[in-house]
Amino acid sequence: MSRSERLLQLLQLLRNHRYPVSGADLASQLNISLRTLYRDIRSLQAQGAQIEGETGLGYVLREGFVLPPLMFTPEEIEALVLGARWVSERTDSELAGSARQALAKISAIVTPALRYRLDESPLLVGPTDSSLLCQQLVLDIRQAIEAERKLVIHYGDQNGRQTERTIWPFAIGFFDQIRLLVAWCELRKEIRNFRLDRITHLQTTDNKYPRRRQTLLNEWYRQNNISRQ
Repeated sequence: MSRSERLLQLLQLLRNHRYPVSGADLASQLNISLRTLYRDIRSLQAQGAQIEGETGLGYVLREGFVLPPLMFTPEEIEALVLGARWVSERTDSELAGSARQALAKISAIVTPALRYRLDESPLLVGPTDSSLLCQQLVLDIRQAIEAERKLVIHYGDQNGRQTERTIWPFAIGFFDQIRLLVAWCELRKEIRNFRLDRITHLQTTDNKYPRRRQTLLNEWYRQNNISRQ
């Protein structure tokens, strides 16, 4: 590959890792020497890429550096379109609008050939029962997660028994037929999952929960042996 293509691929590799990745791993994936890798990193840094790290510790690309549109392949465009169409049909109104706006922004910067793939993608999202999507609840819960606010919910178990819970919401899982809220439950003193279709009442309080949502999410990852890049 050309040097410019290699630099773009290096940027993409760094974008794929939230945590530092070793120079040896990067060089291996690019099939280049460590010396070439270090030279490429210095070149990208000179062009404004906020790549932090050093030899032996690994490298990480900080937020704020935008990859040029030529990094999109036709398959990547179709993946973005399919994902945006799914979000538009399966989530709340704010996320749906954001998905459409994102596609419009992508359409404005890609080449004409890629714009055609974006506008005419044959990958479609099928219909579903909208009553299962709990779209307003999803919006209310997302806003509470963003603000790290406690929720008071009335929750019914599989036998219909109702309990009132104060919870600290920090994640939502989107499945084909159900939506799951992941939260710390003050009643049970542990992280629990709540099906949104079993929440009969929800109130967002003015009280912030005492732990950061990212801390709770990381704890949930550890409890479930889920690795993160």
